[in-house]
Amino acid sequence: MLYNKSMKTLSYFEKRDLTNQRKIRQRTAELPDFCYDFFIGIENNSSSLTRLNYAMDLNIFFDFLAENLHKKKSEISLNDLSGLKSNIIEQFLSHLSYYEMEGKIIKNGERGKARKLAAVRSLFKYLFNHDLISSNVASKVQTPKLHNKEIIRLEPDEVSRMIDAVSANNTFSKRQKAYNENTKERDNALVTLFLGTGIRISECIGLNIEDFDFSQNAFKVTRKGGNQTVLYFSEEVADALKIWLKKRATLGLDEIEHAMFVSLQKKRISTRAVENLVKKFAREATPLKKISPHKLRSTFGTNLYRETKDIYIVADVLGHRDVNTTKKHYAAISEDMRKDVATKIKIN
Repeated sequence: MLYNKSMKTLSYFEKRDLTNQRKIRQRTAELPDFCYDFFIGIENNSSSLTRLNYAMDLNIFFDFLAENLHKKKSEISLNDLSGLKSNIIEQFLSHLSYYEMEGKIIKNGERGKARKLAAVRSLFKYLFNHDLISSNVASKVQTPKLHNKEIIRLEPDEVSRMIDAVSANNTFSKRQKAYNENTKERDNALVTLFLGTGIRISECIGLNIEDFDFSQNAFKVTRKGGNQTVLYFSEEVADALKIWLKKRATLGLDEIEHAMFVSLQKKRISTRAVENLVKKFAREATPLKKISPHKLRSTFGTNLYRETKDIYIVADVLGHRDVNTTKKHYAAISEDMRKDVATKIKIN
């Protein structure tokens, strides 16, 4: 079914996908022609953000190949790919450790290399499965070993200090205090919602006022991949949201602006603005920890497990498709499990 919509009536997620599609077209225009078919082929099974990341990563790969093959990037052929050995891709991964782009030195760790290898593998797999190249050498290259990252989260006393920092403004400059005075209801609602529900930053930014039902303390959230889920929140979160909605009603917003959280420019708040405000208040609560919205999600996930002792509930609420993802991201959960097991074993 075909829908005709103006830009003003598109949802946040539709606008985001449209922006990503435009960027994908710009990036793929720089790639060899056969890459166009690849991006068309994976469109129905991948998000626009995944494809955009692939387009950026493949540009880096073909820049590397062009230099090695002494060709322009757009001139690289399927025959060139068929003639590659796996060691060339291994050399590419080594190249990624440090390389120059647009006058800047770029560094990639194990996760950056793994992501770019995933893009190259996906391309080679597509081309091989469609009989466009004679062998899939990318499948022979091992993924860099990924070490577990330190799990950073807020402890209960740090959570309290962060919430206090939103309303107190004790240590901010006069200019910051004046700014915070205009945004404290919004900022408190944002921080409280993150800590009380564990939603992702993209999920938070995409929320509209009609997504909330305060009679049930529930809201509808659009997950990764576009699936929608109903989540629930506590009275504490509800109170913070209601205070913000009263403030929001006085801002004189355009009637077509349905965003739950808006900036001082009276538009949907941006990802960067949310990241900056979380970092600002987190510095007041715990100067030695680098806290992002995702770390607030980690804080919620860990607290939820400690309350429920049910990792499947944690996975469901966080929107993880695989419970192993939950285990991997919340090391404290495994530690708590081991402690709990120790108390159940009786020697005599």
